[in-house]
Amino acid sequence: MQLNPQQVGDFERDGYVLLPRVFSAAEVAILRAETDRLSATDTDCITREKSGAVRSIARVHENEGPTQSASLRALTRTPRLMEPVVQLMGDSCIYIHQTQVKFKTALEGGICSWHQDYGTWRRDGIPAPRAITAMVMIDDAEEISGAMYFAPGSHRHGEVIHLEDPGIGALNPLSVDRRHLTRLLEVRKPVPVVGSAGSVVLYHCNLIHGSGHNMSPRDRRQITIVYNPVANNPLPVEQPRPEYLCSRNQEPIAMGRDEDILLAMERVGS
Repeated sequence: MQLNPQQVGDFERDGYVLLPRVFSAAEVAILRAETDRLSATDTDCITREKSGAVRSIARVHENEGPTQSASLRALTRTPRLMEPVVQLMGDSCIYIHQTQVKFKTALEGGICSWHQDYGTWRRDGIPAPRAITAMVMIDDAEEISGAMYFAPGSHRHGEVIHLEDPGIGALNPLSVDRRHLTRLLEVRKPVPVVGSAGSVVLYHCNLIHGSGHNMSPRDRRQITIVYNPVANNPLPVEQPRPEYLCSRNQEPIAMGRDEDILLAMERVGS
């Protein structure tokens, strides 16, 4: 799946591109079933709300470990994701730095304050902001369900200062400095990232984004896959984060086939 010149231009200008209905209803149903299955697992790879509801499931792209899933692994290697990522990066030798299934539980899922992902990944040792995230919607994303918001074009400001701000009450410990953020958001008017299940968003690791509380009676789940060039793999750092958040496997991944999500589930059921 190749992006057209307009879509490439949108990514360069805005820092993201939305691709509607990339995955079929049958594929989405499989991905939902797999997240439901993994939600019952007891592992450090899963974080939960105070109520016990799942907040995130990490490391779903490998073929071993407590959160392994053949269908989710196949998703991360589909041409529908890898081809546009490689096109935007200009580098076909890539690995997966991190995967997560992110939950906004109905009436409960909390806010995620404004931040840049590279603000964290730089601390993982990644030398340059070249990583691209593919976010796959497996539920409809609406503003009321705590949709993500982007500040279009904010990736062109480079890395910005992040501070601890417990007063926000967000799930993430670091957020963009409030004074800088206020000025930036007056110029870069935030837009909600909404779409139907099966849609995909590709976004730059320096794009400033955040999300609100899920006020709806329905869960909102999204799968994020962080692709990074092997040439940009992390350097050694003191006190590295757990492997399920910062992969130690930086071997180049091979592109699979688009039908592999469905075939993986057929093999499990046979």
